[in-house]
Amino acid sequence: MSDLILVLLLVVLLVCLLVTIGGFLLYSGLLSDVIIKTGPPPIRNVTIAYKFKEGSYKDCGAAYTESCSIGPKLSSIGVFYDDPKQRPSEKCRYVVGSVLCEGEEKPDEELQKLYEKFGFKVFSLPEVSHAVTTTFPCTTPLSYVLGPYRVYPRLASYIEERKLCAFPTIEICGSDVTNYMVPLSRQTDFFVPEMKEEVKTDVKEEDSDEDRGTDITGADSHSDVSSVSGGVPWDSRETSLAASTAASLASSLPLRDVMDANEDIKPRDQSDRGSNESMGSGSSFEELDMDQEEQEEGEEKEDGEEEREEKEIPQGDDGATEAVELAAEKKESLGVGEE
Repeated sequence: MSDLILVLLLVVLLVCLLVTIGGFLLYSGLLSDVIIKTGPPPIRNVTIAYKFKEGSYKDCGAAYTESCSIGPKLSSIGVFYDDPKQRPSEKCRYVVGSVLCEGEEKPDEELQKLYEKFGFKVFSLPEVSHAVTTTFPCTTPLSYVLGPYRVYPRLASYIEERKLCAFPTIEICGSDVTNYMVPLSRQTDFFVPEMKEEVKTDVKEEDSDEDRGTDITGADSHSDVSSVSGGVPWDSRETSLAASTAASLASSLPLRDVMDANEDIKPRDQSDRGSNESMGSGSSFEELDMDQEEQEEGEEKEDGEEEREEKEIPQGDDGATEAVELAAEKKESLGVGEE
């Protein structure tokens, strides 16, 4: 009986523990709604005391702790510049610090000097009119861990679906809520001096990598065509060159072909005309020769017949008249036949 009671007590304690843990997670914001929207940001232009860091975002907790220990009543802020999916986590750059003042207010000089004493720097973030924003409850220390896991995937999908140009991501941790904002304008104004130097260094490295493929005169070592602009990629240069070459060829070659064709057609026409004329003249000459031969043959026949008639003419007046009549009739019949 005592063993059964002991087992029941253990079960009740286990259930109470699970309920407590579940309630604590729910209170920390495990199932809180994350509503993403676009509108005015939660803060105006602010002056912050910050430290620039490079490394995994998971290691930013120590910087937050240091900042909060100097000014425990101030809101903490973090500016995260890189996307861990596109840049190695050990090379991600971010800023962590505290908000010294907001709007037209001026920072406390003593507090500012205290931050500067511990290696913090002072920088002013601009005010923007629109940003992608959301909030997450900040009720327990666990909320700072649950917040990024709940918020960042929603922010990324919201920005990608609407194809927005939004960066960097900013966290403002208050006493009871954490505000997340991604500005839609003046993004580079949120870059601290160290970040600007990093960007310049990256640009110089990219330019040097591109210059390695070119010689001193600016011509591509793998191409016979020199580059027109140093900032244009090689493939776009080749594409533009090919397009211009194709256009020039398309505009010149057909004209040449037409001219050559026209020049070829002219002598062909002339030769055809000459051959036709020669053929026509030859045929006409042949017809004339045939007509002359026929006429000569006709005349020879007439002469032969007249001679025969003269030999056959009878003596006397009656015979003479008959012969004359017969000759006249024959001539008329021959004339009709020739016609």
